[in-house]
Parts: sequence; C-alpha cells; structure tokens
Amino acid sequence: MKALITRKVGMTSTIAEDGVVTAVTLLSASPCVITQVKTDETDGYTAIQIGFEEAKQNNVHKAQQGHFKTAGIMPKVVREFRVKEITEDLKVGESINPEVFLVGDTVDVTGTSKGKGFAGTIKRHNFHRGRKTHGGNGNVRKPGSIGSMYPQKIFKGKKMAGQMGDEQVTVQNLKIALVDTELGVIGVTGAVPGPRRGIVVIKEAK
Repeated sequence: MKALITRKVGMTSTIAEDGVVTAVTLLSASPCVITQVKTDETDGYTAIQIGFEEAKQNNVHKAQQGHFKTAGIMPKVVREFRVKEITEDLKVGESINPEVFLVGDTVDVTGTSKGKGFAGTIKRHNFHRGRKTHGGNGNVRKPGSIGSMYPQKIFKGKKMAGQMGDEQVTVQNLKIALVDTELGVIGVTGAVPGPRRGIVVIKEAK
C-alpha cells in the first residue's frame, strides 16, 4: 500500500541537468504505524487505518487508548485508506516508511487549504469590479443582481460572498521528485495545499 501521512515543510526548487527548474514541495515523512485493519467480514469493506506522530497519553481518550493499545502507539493523527485486498505485510503494529514511494511515482496529495475568512465575490470568484469613473454608479465591488422576479428565490450554488478556504483540497497526478530516507523527507513536484506544518496525505494515484 502506497500511502503516507506527512507534514508540509515548505517549498524549494530542483535544477535538472538540462537547466530546467522545477518547483518542489518538501514533506516531512516519519514512519506511519498501522493501527487497524478493516475487512469485509468485520466492517463491510476493506481498509487500513494508520497513525502518524506520537501524542501525549493525557490527550488521548481512554476508549482510543484501548483501540491503539495493540498497535503500540498513541498517534496524534489518524487516517484511513481503502484497499482492494489485505496482504500479509498489512498487520496492526507494522510501519509504513517513506521508502514505499520511488522517484517518478504519480501521487494524489490531499491537504486543508489556508483559511481566508469571509471574502467578497471579487476575491472568492474572480468577479470584475464596476467602473470607478465615467458613469460608474459607485457600487464598485458589489455583486450586482442576484436573481429575477421569477422564480423569486436564489438558486443553490450561486456565486456570492462567503467563507473562503479552510477546506479539503486534493491535487491529482503530482510526481515524486525526491525521497530522502535519512532526513525523512519526500519532495513532490508543484504546489501542495495548506500552510507550513499542515497535515498532508499522499497516496498512489488511481
């Protein structure tokens, strides 16, 4: 199973032999531990639950402590990944290392985007502003008409002002640029959603 929970470190760039510069996002990837194996017989579907980083025992509920006891870790972050079949190496307590990924692998990267608060239509949906001069009516950044007499309601999904960011975003088909097992760092081409130190999940592209 090619999947890991990581933390975003920041961005850098690599220079190829032909001089091409590629933007790379660095992800801190310490080993993840399998905390639960779900099967069709017990849960109705097959999946692997893995934990990332060690949490203080005082911050883990007793029910969770019992759940994670067999894995030998009290993880701070837990995620679940669907798998087609459960292989012999997928056992509770086993570790998944960054070595599962190779340079050139295609992956999907999921993170939580930066929250921008309550934003207007220009910032949120790239609307154009009105004219400031020569007949402009003064409503420079207002959205304008949002409906008509019929059907006397606003349709769902209408592009209007509202909460922007702070949502789960998945960037598909990125390439693994580097894997450093000594430093525990994985490099992914392109930009990855979220701030520094944010949780980022990488898994093999479908």
